[in-house]
Amino acid sequence: MYALVDCNNFYASCERVFRPDLQNKPIAILSNNDGCVIARSNEAKRFIPMGAPAFKFEKIFKKEHIHVFSSNYALYGDMSTRVMNILSEFTPEIEVYSIDEAFLYFNGFEKYNFLEYGKKIRYKVTKSTGIPVSIGFAPTKALSKVANRIAKKFPEQTKGVYLIDSEEKRIKALKWLKISDVWGIGRKHTKRLKAKNIHTAYDFTRLPDVWVQKEMSVVGLRLKHELQGKPRLGLDEIKNKKVIATTRSFERMYTDYENLKERITTFTVSCAEKLRRQRSHCNLMMIFLHTNGHRKDLKQYSRNIVVKTEYPTNSSIDLVRYALQGLKAIYKKGYAYKKAGVIVMELTPESNPQIGLFKNEDPRHKILMQHIDHLNKSIGYQKVRFAGQDLQRMWKMNQNSLSPRYTTRLDEVIELKV
Repeated sequence: MYALVDCNNFYASCERVFRPDLQNKPIAILSNNDGCVIARSNEAKRFIPMGAPAFKFEKIFKKEHIHVFSSNYALYGDMSTRVMNILSEFTPEIEVYSIDEAFLYFNGFEKYNFLEYGKKIRYKVTKSTGIPVSIGFAPTKALSKVANRIAKKFPEQTKGVYLIDSEEKRIKALKWLKISDVWGIGRKHTKRLKAKNIHTAYDFTRLPDVWVQKEMSVVGLRLKHELQGKPRLGLDEIKNKKVIATTRSFERMYTDYENLKERITTFTVSCAEKLRRQRSHCNLMMIFLHTNGHRKDLKQYSRNIVVKTEYPTNSSIDLVRYALQGLKAIYKKGYAYKKAGVIVMELTPESNPQIGLFKNEDPRHKILMQHIDHLNKSIGYQKVRFAGQDLQRMWKMNQNSLSPRYTTRLDEVIELKV
C-alpha cells in the first residue's frame, strides 16, 4: 500500500503556525523579489489567480484584506524537514516528492487499518508542527495521488484521510477525476485525449495499451496501468543532480561591474556548496547576464558563456575564479542588468577525480572547504564568507513583506512577554 501525504496550502500554513490570528483569513505568498503570487490560502483563491503579478493586484489585496507575505524559504524549508522527519517514523520507506509532499510505502503492513493509521499520522504531524495534511492511501502511487485529491477536496466527509481499497472505490474515484487533473498528464496530452472524447481518468484507463504507448510513450502506459491498480512505479531513490544552478533577479537594476561581480561570486559560492553537499565535482560552468526585458525603454542585452575548468573541482576559490573570467568576457558597459546566474555542469563524483598531467586542484582547498562548511553549518548559514561577497546580505531581493525566520534564526524567534 502507498500513501501520498500532502501539506495543505503549505506556505500559508507555515505562516499561520506562528501567526494564529491568520486562521481562516486570506493569505498570498509572493515569489522572489515580490514579483507574483506563487501560493494562496483557500480563502484567497477566489480573489487572486495563481501567478498574478503583485503590482496589478495591490488594490485587491487591500480591498479584500489579503495578508501578503514575501517568500520565506528558510522557514518553509525547515518546517518541511520537520514534517518529513515525523513521516519517517511511520514507515522506513519514504520518498520526499517535493517541499510539501511525500510518498510512503507500507510493506508488511497488511493487517493494519490504514484509515486509522492515516488519522494517527495526520494527528502527529499537525500536533507536532501545526501543519495540516491530507493523506491518500491506494495500491499504487498514481492512485494514492487520486485518493489524496479526494481527501483534500472533501475534508468534512474524509477528515483528511481517504483510502482506495476496492475496485468499486477505484472506479468511482476515476470517474470523478477530470483527465486534466490526472498526475502526469499535461496540457498537450489533455487536449489530444479530449479530442478523442476522453474526459475522465476512467475513460483513459479504457484506452487500448497500443494506442497509449504509441501516443504517450511507455510513461503514459505505466500511468494507465497504475490507475488500473497495477503497481508500475516504486519509490524513487534520491539521486545526485546532474546540473546545479543558482540564478536570481536583482532587487534593482545594476549597471556597474562591481555589483555584478559580487552577485556572481555569491551565486558561485552557493553552487560550490551544493556540489560539496552531494560530493560532486564540476568540469563546466555557464555564466549569464540579462537586462530587464519588461523595460522596453532601455537597451536590451542578454549573453551567456561556458567556461571549462582546467580540472574537476568543487572548491569555491577555484570556481569563483573561473566564474569571474566568464563575467569579464560577457559584461558590457551601458546596460542595466536585472538578472544573472551561474550553472555548474558536467558533474563527476568527488571520490573518483580525473587527475591532470600538468595541473590539479590544490589539496589544501579540500580541507579549507570542509572547515568553512562545518563552521557555516554549526554557527549559522553563510557566517563565513569570501572577500568578494557582500558581508551584510546574501540574497539581494525585494522582500518587503518577509515574516521572521522563526525556526532558523535565534534573533528572530518568538518573544513572550510575561
